[in-house]
Amino acid sequence: MRSLLFAIPLALAAATPAFAHHGWSSYDADKTIKVSGALSDVVWGNPHGTAKIKYQGETWDVILAPVSRMEARGLTKAMVGSGKTVTLEGYPRKDGTAEMRIERVTAGMQTVELR
Repeated sequence: MRSLLFAIPLALAAATPAFAHHGWSSYDADKTIKVSGALSDVVWGNPHGTAKIKYQGETWDVILAPVSRMEARGLTKAMVGSGKTVTLEGYPRKDGTAEMRIERVTAGMQTVELR
């Protein structure tokens, strides 16, 4: 019984990040967004990279792929660093939140498929 009292809070703490993470079903794959502009607040990390970009007068959150996938497909941190101008293609969130899941990135003359 005593070990159960310790195990429950530990299990709940471990599960919290999974509940906080968005699922791909949160995005509308029937609506493609294509936006070009300078990225800001780029985070090159896991579980996936993130950034921000101006789109339709708002600052949108950009959800990229995991670092290992981006690098394996030829996208480098230098190509998408803060201030770099890129073209992003992806899907908006279904709930209207200013966030998009990115399918492809064009940086310079190189287009990289992320999914």
